[in-house]
This record gives sequence, C-alpha cells and structure tokens, in this order.
Amino acid sequence: MEIEKLVHQPHQYSLVEILKSTPAVQEGLTSLEAENRLHADGPNVFPTKKPRPLWRIFLGQFASPLIYILLAAGGIALAIGDTRDALFVAIILLINSIIGTTQEKGAQNSALALTRMAETKSMVLRDGYQIEIPSEEIVVGDIVFLESGNKVPADLRLLSSQSLEVDESLLTGESLTVIKEADGVFEEHASLGDRKNMAFTGSLVVRGRATGLVTAVGLQSELGKIVNSLNSEESAGTPLLIRMKKLTHKIAIALLAVTALMALLLFLKGYGYYEVLVFSVALAVSAIPEGLPVALTVALSVASRRMAKRNVIVRKLPAVEALGSCTYIATDKTGTLTVNQMTVQKIVNPEGEEVMVPGSGLDPGKEKLQALHVEELIRCGVLCNEAQLSFHDNKWAGHGDAVDLAFLVLGEKAQIKSPGAGSSIAEIPFEPEHQFAAVLHEASANERILSVKGAVEKLLPMCESMLVKGHKHSIKPDVILQQADKLAEAGYRVLALAGATMKATVGKIENPPAGLVFYGLVGMIDPLRPEAAKAVMQCQRAGIRVSMVTGDHPKTSLAIARELGLAQSMDEVVSGPALKQAQSEEELSRLILNGRVFARVEPQQKLQIVQHLTKNGFFVAVTGDGANDAPALKAANVGVAMGLSGTDVAKETADLIVADDRFSSIVAGVEQGRIVYNNLRKVVYLLISTAAAEILVFILSFIFDTPMPLTAAQILWLNLVTNGIQDIGLAFEPGEGDELDHRPRKPKEPVFDRLMMERVILSAVVIGGMGYWYFHQLIQSGVGIEAARNDLLLFLVIFENLMLGNCRSEEKSIFKLNPLRNKFLLGGAILAQGIHILAMYTPGLGSLLEIGPVPIAEWAHMFAMALVVLVVIEVHKLIKARGIKAQLASS
Repeated sequence: MEIEKLVHQPHQYSLVEILKSTPAVQEGLTSLEAENRLHADGPNVFPTKKPRPLWRIFLGQFASPLIYILLAAGGIALAIGDTRDALFVAIILLINSIIGTTQEKGAQNSALALTRMAETKSMVLRDGYQIEIPSEEIVVGDIVFLESGNKVPADLRLLSSQSLEVDESLLTGESLTVIKEADGVFEEHASLGDRKNMAFTGSLVVRGRATGLVTAVGLQSELGKIVNSLNSEESAGTPLLIRMKKLTHKIAIALLAVTALMALLLFLKGYGYYEVLVFSVALAVSAIPEGLPVALTVALSVASRRMAKRNVIVRKLPAVEALGSCTYIATDKTGTLTVNQMTVQKIVNPEGEEVMVPGSGLDPGKEKLQALHVEELIRCGVLCNEAQLSFHDNKWAGHGDAVDLAFLVLGEKAQIKSPGAGSSIAEIPFEPEHQFAAVLHEASANERILSVKGAVEKLLPMCESMLVKGHKHSIKPDVILQQADKLAEAGYRVLALAGATMKATVGKIENPPAGLVFYGLVGMIDPLRPEAAKAVMQCQRAGIRVSMVTGDHPKTSLAIARELGLAQSMDEVVSGPALKQAQSEEELSRLILNGRVFARVEPQQKLQIVQHLTKNGFFVAVTGDGANDAPALKAANVGVAMGLSGTDVAKETADLIVADDRFSSIVAGVEQGRIVYNNLRKVVYLLISTAAAEILVFILSFIFDTPMPLTAAQILWLNLVTNGIQDIGLAFEPGEGDELDHRPRKPKEPVFDRLMMERVILSAVVIGGMGYWYFHQLIQSGVGIEAARNDLLLFLVIFENLMLGNCRSEEKSIFKLNPLRNKFLLGGAILAQGIHILAMYTPGLGSLLEIGPVPIAEWAHMFAMALVVLVVIEVHKLIKARGIKAQLASS
C-alpha cells in the first residue's frame, strides 16, 4: 500500500499497515524527495488575508444606499449650477467617510497586533539524520519527532509514543488532555477527539514523546480544512445593516414620491422649469436625512470606544449593534466560560468529609486553605509532581502537566511547598497503561516518603489502610468508590492519592507499590470564570437565549451548564454523534432548537448549529477562541473571539475581539449594542419627524394657495442648523440604565415601527401644522412675505431644537432626564440657536438667507408656542406607558 493511499483517513489503518507502506521510516525522506514534494504541494502554511489598504477602506464608506441617494442629489445640484447645495452634500459625505475610515483602520491595526506569530521549527528525519527545519518546510511523508512543549506542526499518524498527552482544545474544544497511542485502529467516521492514533496540526504536546508520519500539511490538514471553509462560507448580515437598508429604500421611495408631487404642484402654480428643478433639489436634500450616515458612524464609533475601555476590540463597526440585537449566543466553553486551567476544587477524605478549595486557575490568591486533616493528601500531590509554578512580574506562571500544576497551586494555598526539581530518589512516571505515578523522596536521615497519585481503581488495590484524622483505619474500598462515582457524576475529574513512610535504605519503588495508606480523593475541574454565571444570567434576563457548544464529554458539560443555569438534565444536552445520526433536516432542527448544551461537537457541526439557528429566525452571536470555532464565527451574525487565548484564525474571522477573554465583556457589548440601536432610533425619529414637518408646511401652503413659505436656501439652512449638530449629539446619548431589562427586538422588526410612526405623525402635525398656521396668520395680518418667512424660519428652528427633548427617550419623560447627562447634545442645541441668531445679525449671511433680527418679545412668544410639541409627546408617552402596564396586568 502506497503512502498516498494512507493520507485519506489514516486513523483507520493499523500500525503494521502503516509501517509496511512506509519503507523510508528508518531513514526518512531524502532531501531531493522532500524538495520535490514541497514544490508540488506548497509550504505547510495557511494563506493569510492581507489587510485592506487605506484607500479601499475609505471608498468602502460610500457603499450605502443612503449615500447613493445623497450622491445623486449632489450630482443634480452640481449639474444645474447649484454649487452651494452640492458643496453641502460633499461636506456631509466627507465627514462620514473620514470618521468611518479612522475607526476601521484603528480596529484593523489592533487586530493585526493580536495575530502576529513567531516562526516555529520542528525536528524531522531526513537522509537518515534528525535535523531541525522550519515547520513550513514539512511535507507529507516526513517523520516528525515530538516532545513535551512542542506544537504539532502537521497532521501525524503516530508511529510510536511514550506517555504522550496532547492538548487538542484548539481543534476539538475538549478541555482535558488526550492520551495518545500509536497502536489502535478506529472507525472511518470516528470524531477527531476519538482518533487516539493521530496528532493534529496546532495541538500542544503536554507530556511524553512520540514520532509520527506526516499525512497532511497546510490546508489539507484538519485545521487547514477549517481555515479553507472560511473562504466559502458567507457571513450573515448584521441586523443594523439589514434594517437600515430597508429603511433607506422606504425613504428613497417616499422622497421620490413627495418630490414629484411638489414639482407637479409648482408647475401647476406657474413656476418655470429651472425654478422647479432648483427647488426640488433643495427640498430633496432637505428631506433626505443626510445626517443619518454621519450619526450612524459616530454612534458606532462612540460605542466601540466605550467598549475598548472594557477590553473589547471592534473590528467591524456594525458588529457593535449586532451584538445588542442578537437573540441567541452560542458560546464555546473552554477558555470562554471556563479559565482553561485545571483546578482542584474539592477534596474528599476517606470518611467522606468534603473540603471546598477556593479560587481557580494558576493564581493561588490571598485566601489560604485550612488544610486540617488533609495535609498528607496535599503534600502527596505536591511531591508526586513534575510541573513548575513560579511568580514573576506580579503574576503566576506554570510549566508542565495541567494536573501537576493544579496540585502545586493547591500546595501554595495550603502553604505546602514543592521540594523542587531533582530532589527525588526514584520515580515511576505516569504511563497510560498503569494509570498512576509514584515518587520517592528523602524525608530525613532515617525516613523516605513514597507519594502516589492516579486513578481510584488502580490505587485502591495498592492500599492496606486509610488515614482518618491522623490515624490509620481499615480501608473501605466500596465506600471510596461510591465517593469517586459521586464526584464523577458532578463533572469532576477524579484522582486518588496515597503514600507510605519507608526506611532510608529503600532506594527504589516497586511496580506496582503495595502497603500504601489511602489519603483521599480530589475533584478537579476546569472551573468557570468568576463572572461567567452572572454574565449568562444577565443575558437571559435580557431575553437572549444562551447555549454552550463544546467538545467536552456530555456529563462534564452538563455539570458546567448546571453551575451556569443553562441546563439541569441530560435531556437538554445534545451530543455530536446524535446530530450525526439525525435522519432528516426536521429532526436535526428539532435537536438544535431544543438543545441547551451541545457536547462532543466537531467543527463542522458548530457551523451546522449556527446555520440552523439563523435559518430558524435567530440573530446569532458566536463566541470562541479555537480554530474549530472559526467557521461558526464567520457564519454568525456576529462573531466574538478571545484575544488572549484565541487563535489567529478565530481573531481574523471574528467581528469583535475580547482582549481580556472575559465573558462579562459580552454582556457589556450587548448593552452597548442596544444603546447604539436606541440612539440611532432617536436620530431617525428626529430627522424624519422634522423633515416631515417641513414638507407638511409646503403641502398645506399649496393646498390653501399660500405663497411658498421658505426659499431653497432657507430650507437648506434650516436643515443644517436643526439637524447638522443635534443628530450627532443624540449619538452620544448615554444608556438609560434599563437596556438589559428588555427583550431583544424581533429580527424582522423595522427601525421605523408603529411607535415611531405615531410619534413622527404627531410631531410633524404639531410642528408643520402650527408652522403653517403661524405663517398664514402673518400673511393675513399684512406682514410682507420676506418678514413672514424670516419669522417662520426662526419658529421652525425653535420647534426643531425643542424636539431634541422628545427624542432623548422613547419611554421616559423629558422631566426625568438630567439635561447635563449629555452635555454635547445640550451644547449643540444652544449652539444651533446661537448660530441662527448670529446669522440674523450678520449682514452678508442675513442677505443671502433673506433673514433679519426678530424682537426678543416675539422670540419668547414663538418659544412658548413651540413648547406645545413637548406637551403632546409627553401625553403620548403617558398613554403608551399606561397601555403597557394594563397589558402586563392582564397577562
């Protein structure tokens, strides 16, 4: 059998078949053959996506339907010689693109800083010699040597192994290390985590040594397949872009209809073609909410900066709001909900008494463990140990097996120190075959201490007694096994510890040891991050469904899920094999929709879960740190990668990167996303209601045969003064504090919903109706047309500035909101009013706009009348609030 035939599913062939088909196993490939294969197959690397150049980022800011409308309006204005209107549109577009480009480029630089990797090298067999080469030069057929601390450079079919344990959490999501063995044959469709005779690209060798035959490199490896799938999977659109696109289309249609109607009415009143065209362009520019793109960009930028303070890097601006709109979070467990560090959490002495151990991870913390009656057990775990734990630069760091590190941390908590490397007299290293490790230390000139740890069923036959409160008693194997089963059912990894005091003349350890004293059991777990349970609870309170997707064992996953409040029974756990065995799409969807925990899930199944969720109407956020999460991160509405423990593949795929790996940052993102969306609704409400009011003034003027109420220049000036600053100010509005108390908006719910339509109609009728009535009264009283327009323009400026108060909250009264909460908005309103008053007193600008000073008494009269709009909307808020309370009471 040739090696090429073994490349496909090599785990299903026996070691004998592999060795027979690999004649070069003793000498390795020749340099010439390796060079030819490297030339034919390419280097052992993954293609990286080049960052977008600055000019592409800049041009990308113009890819919006609303921007297209503005460009068309500006182009028409320029074509008819109206350079002032064209310049106004150009300034708006330039401001928007500069803000967006600056933000996106900054996010891109931050993301690149997180994804830099150093070149790695590997030991291979070439021409009969072991040589070290860059990992990218490894080819199929190479013989690779692995040892503790190495990163697996390619997919390998193991040829030999000695106590090999590998961390595959990057690929499979399994938090526990996997014991690998060269012997063994596995089914063709065995999951990656079950292929014990394989070592996969990107995995980390935690313990032992091995040699392996390279069966796949680069994109052909299991990790490479994940990377390659990202090139074909399309990312789901964000809710904000979907909603804004729909809103823009509606605005465009309404705008064309209104502009055409106004143009027709002008023709009927006898205006010439040129006048109609100029006025139509002016009205179109005024009616278009051109402040919306800028406000959208500013709101997202403000939120992204607020999130940056919480260690969240926003790679794509719309993702900020998308996280707030999500209705489902599918989160990885290892390293996201948990700390990805084994921790001794519970000690059970032989009598069954439990000692809970505080803290998690490598940091022992300041709280010391009261190790009464379990000192011998802890000392045994510290002595039977090959790891190293140190404190440097104000932080704890460790090297070695995760279980050994957990015992060293336990020793620090109990103030029991390790004797250090090289202090042992004899030892039996851990081997998968015998499932225990033993170390002999010198206690004094007359005594030596034997320390043993391992699987319960292996240690019990070695023990003849057990230690209870410092005294030896007859051992009770059945009771101890029940204790171990209880810990295992709770999701703990269980280890037993035992030892003996020996004479100083003893210099070796029997294999297996005998006559030991049983000290007790420890329950180890990859614990939850301290803030994870609270974060999940907050998401659930916010109406977001949370599920855990992991490669871990179902029982371990359920134990974690219970702590989080995600699931309570195995009925809510769906395994990867169960998803594979689904007979139809309907059955598969049922499993996914009913699942709260997905265990033993493979990379493509994570993608499958996300696709079914989005297909069933959920807006899905996916969190993760491994390469196995990348396809799901891309397919989701928003992908969130971990910055510290996350792989480059995950970071490059995600929309958001949590730099500190804290799940609580997801909640902060949800809150900020909802604040952004609420602020954008406020901006839309302001822009649409004021534009509708202006149009209503003109429609009423045509209906009742009143002179044109404003000139084209006055329309543009009104739009600039009332919307040019304030809409941006609304983008800075802080949260109202109850964002997480509401359920997510329905995915298909438009930005311009019934509530906003009611408010827009009310506001437009009040502002437009009173504006026309005031203008009509002035004309009827004999005031000249220029003076009447001057007064009407000031009246509308006051009206629309007061509208800011109505826009600050959809539910809360303006009188309950501190005006100093958003100083930018308050200052903007004062500035806008001041600019208009200044223009009235500036000769050149006043002449251009055909406006002039207004007596203070008249200004105060207008202000008093304009307050009506506040009263009307306050009454509407009160009616709506009572309606909601009545609905809640009846339900």
